[in-house]
Amino acid sequence: MKIKSSTSAVILLTTLFVSCSTENNSAESKTENNEKIGAARAEYIEVEPNVKLHITDLGEGKPVVLIHGYPLSDASWEYQYHALLKEGYRVIGITLRGFGQSDKPYGKYDYDQFAADIKVVLDKLDIKDATLGGHSMGGAIALHYVAKYDSAHVSKLALFSAAAPCHTKKEDYPYPLFTKEDISQWIELNNNDRPALLAAVGEKFTLSPTSISPGIGAWLGGIEMQSSPFAMEQALIALRDEDLRGDLPKIKIPTLILHAKEDKIVAFALAEQMHKAIAGSQLVVFDKSGHASFLEEKDKFNSEFIKFLKK
Repeated sequence: MKIKSSTSAVILLTTLFVSCSTENNSAESKTENNEKIGAARAEYIEVEPNVKLHITDLGEGKPVVLIHGYPLSDASWEYQYHALLKEGYRVIGITLRGFGQSDKPYGKYDYDQFAADIKVVLDKLDIKDATLGGHSMGGAIALHYVAKYDSAHVSKLALFSAAAPCHTKKEDYPYPLFTKEDISQWIELNNNDRPALLAAVGEKFTLSPTSISPGIGAWLGGIEMQSSPFAMEQALIALRDEDLRGDLPKIKIPTLILHAKEDKIVAFALAEQMHKAIAGSQLVVFDKSGHASFLEEKDKFNSEFIKFLKK
């Protein structure tokens, strides 16, 4: 009986030791993971009194900053966030004032204001050596930011179907698809039947009605309706009237241009003009998408973007 009792005691002590060791290892593993992830990052950053921008800030490593197109938000980069995280990048999506979950104050909504807001965010996050990418109007704003602030915080620029340097035709610049009057009609539609404006833009957004699934289309529509009607109006005025041709010679950093030949919102001819004007830029052509290559051809889009990041 004594031998049996001793054996039982040894088994009990061994079980307790193993259990404690397992718990300790689990606790240490959780601590290591928490240390790797670090403290929770701010989801909102104040760019001026009473104006906070919504930020998605994920991952570790070299930073990639993404600026959404009109009238979306940082949520629209969902399928780029996954790919960039897997490749070891820190990815920061910034929602412009007036859109998505960012604040929607009365005031200016021009490219200078948007660029200034981005500068404050990157200052506060102490970002260094980032790649700045932007889609559509966000591409124009990214271009303007680099020119205006002499590439502050940024070492590379990526332009995705960028509505730059001009979104409307001019007497000496015939390359855009739309006239000033066309965009003025969009402004009127925004102020009288905003869902109709979104439907009109949506018809031109993809290469074909089946380029994205109905679910993705509904998801995008939900993001768009989060936007302030006033911000949408003012941003359309900026799209109509801004002229960034003077910014192009100021771009001195490596630049990637991704653009679809059949884009029905921003003419491929604009990509060609930017490619000519930005020294050393790289132009990658998309054949199976429209204005939404980041969704319609997301695998190619992500692959080309990551290839550029790794150079």
